[in-house]
Amino acid sequence: MVAAAQHPNIELMTYSEIEDVQGYIGNFQVKIRQKAKYVNHSVCTGCGLCETKCPTKVPSEFDQGLGKRTSIYKPFPQAVPSKPVIDNQSCRKLLTGKCGICAKVCPLGCIDFEDQDKYVTETFGAIVMATGYDLIDWAKLYGEYGYGKYPDVIDGLQFERMSNASGPTEGKIVRPSDGKTPKSVVIVKCVGSRDPNKGRSYCSRACCMYAAKHAHQVLEKCPDSQAYVFYMDVRTPGKAYEEFYMKTLHDGAVYVRGRISKIYEEDGKLFCCGEDTLVSKNVVVEADLVVLETAMVPSADTTRVAQMIGAGMDKDGWLQEAHPKLRPVETHTGGVFLAGTCQGPKDIPDTVAQASAAAIKVCALFSKDEMDTDPMISHVNTEKCSGCGFCAACCPYKAIELKEIDSREDGKWVKRKVASVNTGLCQGCGACVVACRPGAIDLLGYTNGQILEEVDALCL
Repeated sequence: MVAAAQHPNIELMTYSEIEDVQGYIGNFQVKIRQKAKYVNHSVCTGCGLCETKCPTKVPSEFDQGLGKRTSIYKPFPQAVPSKPVIDNQSCRKLLTGKCGICAKVCPLGCIDFEDQDKYVTETFGAIVMATGYDLIDWAKLYGEYGYGKYPDVIDGLQFERMSNASGPTEGKIVRPSDGKTPKSVVIVKCVGSRDPNKGRSYCSRACCMYAAKHAHQVLEKCPDSQAYVFYMDVRTPGKAYEEFYMKTLHDGAVYVRGRISKIYEEDGKLFCCGEDTLVSKNVVVEADLVVLETAMVPSADTTRVAQMIGAGMDKDGWLQEAHPKLRPVETHTGGVFLAGTCQGPKDIPDTVAQASAAAIKVCALFSKDEMDTDPMISHVNTEKCSGCGFCAACCPYKAIELKEIDSREDGKWVKRKVASVNTGLCQGCGACVVACRPGAIDLLGYTNGQILEEVDALCL
C-alpha cells in the first residue's frame, strides 16, 4: 500500500465512492464522490494527538466489534494515508454542536467541521473491478447457533483480529465474555457454505485452510487447550496445503466429521451438539469458545457498481467473467476487468495471481494504437425506428442511446428520436433485436434476411 501511494503514476482516492459510470472502452467517464473527511489531509501530519483526546468511543469495524475506536480515527494501524477522518455518525460536535476537542488540540488546525462531500469526474481507459467480499450474516440464518446472542460464539474474522498482535487483545486468544483463556475451542466449518437451504450452495474455498490455521493457533497460544473441528469435508487444493492440514492433525486438533445441530449455553459453558458421521454417534462437546467459519458472499455494493458499469453477474451475485477458462479476468463489457473475490471466493495466492493477470490485460489494451472490435454488432435502420427506447432499456452493456436526427415527413423536415448503437460497447448479444417492436434492429452477420436464407437452403 505504501509503494502504491508513493508511485508517481498512481493516484489514490481514499474515502471515495463511484457514483456513476458513462462511456466505453478507452473513454470511461467516472463520477466520484469524495466523502467529507472533516480533516485537511494536505496539512495533517498524522500525529494522532486528536485520536488520543477524543472522548467518544464506538465499536471498531476493523476489529469486528471486539474493540473500540474514537470518532476521529484511522481505519486501521497501517492505513494509507496514515491520517484520520471523522465519523459523522458518532461525532458529538457534528451531531450536537458540542465538544470539538480534536480541533482545540490539533497543533496545525487541520480540523474542518464545515467540510462537505465533493464530486469529481475523471476519464479512464479501463476499469478493474476489485469490490471484494463480505461474510454471510450467520446470526440471521442460523438460530440453532444462538442468533448471535452468545458473546463467546464468534466468526472466523473476529478470531483473526483477536489472534493478531495489533488486535484488541494484543494477540491473546480469550473469551469475549470474561477475558479468560479458553481451554476448549470448537471450530465449525461451512457455516453458510454448501448449504442451499439456508446459506449458499457453493464452497467458499478458503475456510478449510483458515480453520486449520485457527486450530493450530489455539493449540499454540493456549497452553493445555483442545481444539475440535466439525467439518463436512476437508478440501486442501493448494501447494503444501495438505501438509499444513496434516500438521494440524499431528499437533493434536480433533477433527469430527459432522455438522453442529445446536449450540446452547448453560452455567457459562457452551454445549455443541452434533453427530460424528464416521461412527454414527451423537456427540456433545463442552466449549469455552466457538468459532464459526462463515461463507464468503459478494460485498454489499457489488450489485450497484455492476449495474453502473454494465458488468454481468451470476446467480449468486458474483461478477461474471467472459469465459471461465479462456477469458477468466475479462468481462463482456470491453475495457472492464476482474480481480480478486468480486468474481468468486478465493484465497490470497489466487487473488494475487488474478490481479497480476488483470493488470497485464490492461497493459496489453493500452499498448495498441488501434483496437480490435467484433464485427457482429447491432445495427439500427433509422427509417423503421420509432424511438420507443425499449432497446436502450434492455441493453445489458448500455450500448444504445436515443439521439435526434432530421427526418422528412409529409414534405417537411422534422426532428425525431431514433436508437443509436455505440460500436465500442456493443457485444452482439442480440437482446435489442428481440425487444425491437418495429424490427428496426438487426445483428450484423445474423440479420433476419440471412437467417431466412439459411432456413431456405436447409429445406432444399
